[in-house]
Parts: sequence; structure tokens; C-alpha cells
Amino acid sequence: MLDRLDPHTFKLHPQRDAVLSEVHARPFMQLIPPFKVIHYAFLAKGDAAASDRRGFVAFCRDRDFPSPQASAKHHQIDIGPVTLRWEQHAEFATFTWIVNSPADRQAEGAPGAVHSLMRALRQEGQLLVAIKLDVEQDACPLTRAEQLFDKSSLAMARIKGGESVMASDFRVDQNGFTRILVCDLGLTPHNLGALVQRLLEVETYRPLALLGLSTALELGPFVDRIDRRLGEVLEEMQGAEGLKLNNHLLAELTSLAASFERGATGSLFRFGASRAYYELVQSRLSIIEGSEIADYPTWSSFLARRVAPAMRTCETTADREATLSVKLARAADLLRTRVDVEIERQNRDLLHAINERAGQQLRLQCTVEGLSVAAIGYYVVSLFGYLAKGAHDVGLHVEPSYLTAGCVPIAVGVIWLVSYNTRKRHLKHRDEPSAMRE
Repeated sequence: MLDRLDPHTFKLHPQRDAVLSEVHARPFMQLIPPFKVIHYAFLAKGDAAASDRRGFVAFCRDRDFPSPQASAKHHQIDIGPVTLRWEQHAEFATFTWIVNSPADRQAEGAPGAVHSLMRALRQEGQLLVAIKLDVEQDACPLTRAEQLFDKSSLAMARIKGGESVMASDFRVDQNGFTRILVCDLGLTPHNLGALVQRLLEVETYRPLALLGLSTALELGPFVDRIDRRLGEVLEEMQGAEGLKLNNHLLAELTSLAASFERGATGSLFRFGASRAYYELVQSRLSIIEGSEIADYPTWSSFLARRVAPAMRTCETTADREATLSVKLARAADLLRTRVDVEIERQNRDLLHAINERAGQQLRLQCTVEGLSVAAIGYYVVSLFGYLAKGAHDVGLHVEPSYLTAGCVPIAVGVIWLVSYNTRKRHLKHRDEPSAMRE
């Protein structure tokens, strides 16, 4: 049938279900005020994240709650009047406890139960975010916010498309929590759930974005030192003469580049993550934030004055790192070229000296060959002279002196010809490997 997808007819992509389901991941909850939210975020990656996940699975199994699937990144369970929502992200995991307003005796002990359950959910990751978010139905949100928060850092705004209000001073209270107040004046359960989730995301991503600031402040002196030393090396390069000094500068520059890359490796991820988290904060605020209230700044304007400079510091440090990395690579290439040129110059001089010595050896060899021909000819003629004298003594009619004199040119000529052919054959064998290489 045309209106039904037959898996036997089509070859389905193995990730089709995953990518189509992604838009439905982490759905908004349906929430009815009043209630309280306690939200934790733990930094954990790799083995620590896997261990924390196993701990959460064991927590669910020990209490007969449904466990998350192996590939699940979020899971939700109901523990009496408390709802626990677990989410796992790239470098952190969150636990969101939603406590209904104590309308009966069972719900009165819910906040204490949350702390007891959270102690049972021990995490290897480090706690970065702890938020208490109260959703109330107060007709005078300004008065309520001024009662809860420090007026010097209070930020408030109306929710876009309604009269509901969100407020926070972004300070850590005496119990270690950041407090957020939402005065609900008529939001639907779905819209209220979306608002709560986005507010929790804003206050979770904000500290994560600011992690890059400490990295930038730590890297600042290190980048300054590398940049300053690079300038000194470049000045030394201008007056550097000789292979030894250039090799020394190249070794120092290579060590400097290795030290810089080693120190900057971790910061690349941190700065990129901070930029992404800050963009998420701005995106969430642009969705939920409406007009300001009284003389208090909105969340966007408050964070822009305090978080935006930190993000610019991170961006500036990241740009300096990228520029310095390029400068180090360019300087190393330039110095390596100078070293290569110096080595080629020395090789040229060495080859020239070798050629000169080979010419001298050739001339010396020719001289030695002439002497050798004369010496060998002398011995050959002497032997022939003894032979001629012996023949004369046995009665043959020969004149030893004439025969010896006649033998001299013949002996010298033959010896010279043999020596010449031998040298020619050696030269031919020597030139053959060069021809083969060419």
C-alpha cells in the first residue's frame, strides 16, 4: 500500500529512528503551581560519566523504578510526591527534583526526602550547579521578589506573552543554592513546564560558559611569555650567522611551539564550549524574556553587563592563541629554511673541496703511474739483460748490450699500455653506477 511504509520494500537508514526522534528528546513537563524545583548539575566525562550512569541505573533498580535504556540520555521517575528527571549531556549530568506544594502530610516531608535520595545518588562528577526554583501564584511579584533577593543585584522580567514574572539575584544563598522565583499568573501547564526548563537551562549554562574565563586568565601570562620570547628569537634570527647558531634557535623555537601547543590543547575545547553555552543562554532568554519591571534590569541586560565581558575575554584569548600558533609555525618554517640553505651551502663547499682533492689525487696518480712505468720497465729490462748475457755465455751469437737497448722501448711501451688499459677499465666501472642512478 502506498500509505504505509514497508520495511521489506525500502532499505531503511540505521539512524533514521534516532534522528527523527531527536526533536522529541527532553519533552517539556506539564506542571501545575505551586511547586518547588531543586536542580543539580555535575561535571563528568568519560569513565566518571559512565560510572555515574551506572549509579543512577542501580538507584532505580534497587527501588523498583524503571531504569533508563542503554542509549537513553534522559529519564524520569515518580517517587511519591517527588518527580526526578535525569539528563546526561556531553560533559555534565543533571538531576531535577520537582516537589509538589505540601498540600498534605505526605508532601510535607518531600524536601527532606529529596536530600536523602540525593545522598543515595552519589556522583563522581563535581557539583557545579545547585538551583532552587520556586513557582508561586503571587499577585504582587515585585514585593515577593524584593523580600527574597538582594535588591542590588535583583534582575526581573515579565514572561513574553503574559503577566507572569521571573526574578533572581544570581547569588548563592547560605545553603549553597542559587534562587529563582517564578510568579505564575495564568500560564498553561505546558507553557509553565517549558518556562521552568528554560530557566534551569539558563542558570545551568551560565556557569558552564564562565568556566572558560578561569582558563583564559590562567593562559594569559603563559601566552604573554611565549609571545615575548618569540619576539626575542626573531630578533636573534636577524643577526644569526652560521649553522650552529641557527640550529640552536630552531631547537629553541621548536621547544617553544611544543610547550605552547601542549598548554593550549585543553583550552580549545573549553573556549569552544563556553561560546556554545553562552549562545544557548542568549537563545533561551530571547525566547522567554519580555519587558522589564520597575527600575530593575532584565535578565538579559544584567547578564550582558557581567557575562558578556567574560566571554569577550575568552574570545580574545582564543584569538591570541590562534594568532600565536600561526606566528610560531611561520617563524619555525623561516628558520628551518635558513638552516636548510646553510646546510646546502656547506654541502656545496664540501663537494667543491672533494672535487679539488680528487683532482689533486688524479694528478698525483698520473705522476705515480709515470714513475711506476719507469720502475717496472727498469726491472723488466734488467731481467731481459740477464737473459741476453746468459745466451751470450752459452755460445749464442748475440750482443747483450744491443738486445737490452732494443728491449727498453718495447718493455716501457707494453707496460704503459697495460697500465693505461687498467686505469681505463677502472674508470668505466666507476662511471657505471652514476649512469644507473641518473
